[in-house]
Amino acid sequence: MKKFIKESGVGAVLMRDNIDTDQIIPGHMMMKVGTEGFGDGLFANWRYQADGAANPDFVLNQPPFDKTSFLVAGHNFGCGSSREHAAWAIRDFGIRAVIASSFGAIFMRNCYNNGLLPVVLPEADVAALSKALTEGGPDMSIDLENLEIVAPDGKIISFTIPEIDRQRLLGGLDQIGATLLRDDKIAAYQKQDQLRRPWVYAVV
Repeated sequence: MKKFIKESGVGAVLMRDNIDTDQIIPGHMMMKVGTEGFGDGLFANWRYQADGAANPDFVLNQPPFDKTSFLVAGHNFGCGSSREHAAWAIRDFGIRAVIASSFGAIFMRNCYNNGLLPVVLPEADVAALSKALTEGGPDMSIDLENLEIVAPDGKIISFTIPEIDRQRLLGGLDQIGATLLRDDKIAAYQKQDQLRRPWVYAVV
């Protein structure tokens, strides 16, 4: 996974509540093999018209938001089904973080597992950041080392995430990569365990 340390870029505002995973990526856009290449399906029912042309009214089709790095959304973002494709689609579009007042629990875990940062903020902070992006310009940054968002108006907004997930994102580690960091401890445990319970390791 790509490391997330300090990212700067364009922030787009999509202040709709209860955006579920089917809206993030509809089922008909999930017919691929593998975990990459789903960016074109992100918000497909909103981004495209019936004839397949881009919907000019949708924010992610409008420059500079077609190159957005951060998405600010309403509460309960990512609710609905457990499809991991939703996190893949957001990541593959180029978005590094989603900021909302709440997330669907499974979607949030899928974000951490795929290098995408979900930031939970109080509704007042989400509203303030949304206003700053709308009125002051689209440029913002997120510093994961110091757990700070810098809004377009220069305001600093602090946030928290579980430390284990912060370390994984900083290191660009998936679950297997994080486990392999403890390979020496695992090997030491297995060596001791083999002395205690040799019959478990006996080859029949």
